[in-house]
Amino acid sequence: MAVSGRYILTQAVFDRIRAGGRGAGGEIQLTDGIAGLIGHEKVWGYPYAGQRYDCGSKLGFLQATVALGLEHPQEGAGFAAYLQQLKI
Repeated sequence: MAVSGRYILTQAVFDRIRAGGRGAGGEIQLTDGIAGLIGHEKVWGYPYAGQRYDCGSKLGFLQATVALGLEHPQEGAGFAAYLQQLKI
């Protein structure tokens, strides 16, 4: 399970974030606030069956760029040819 995308949240999430303090890396984590809501109000998710890329990391960003570049209707074939000529 992962958290990715868009959210519709109630004001209560901010109270949970304040109560939780700082999370991973000393950062304020929205996911901690959402987790704090569970048991106090309904929290819904959507099971996503597609490919997910972690664009918060350099490697994930590059992976997404290559995958989506190859699927591009106008540039995909040229991009694939470019990658082939790199002979990696």
